[in-house]
Amino acid sequence: MAVKKAALACTECGSRNYSITASKNRTSRLELKKFCKHCGKQTLHKETR
Repeated sequence: MAVKKAALACTECGSRNYSITASKNRTSRLELKKFCKHCGKQTLHKETR
C-alpha cells in the first residue's frame, strides 16, 4: 500500500518547506503556523498536493 505524501507551502512566499504523510480520511486541507526559512519568520503554511 502506497503512502500519500503532501507538502506544506508558505502562504507569503509560496515555497514548499515541509512534507507530511497525508491521511485519506481528512477532507479539508491542513493549515499550520510554521517557520519559513525564506521569509525568516513564522507564517501560515497550507497543504498542497
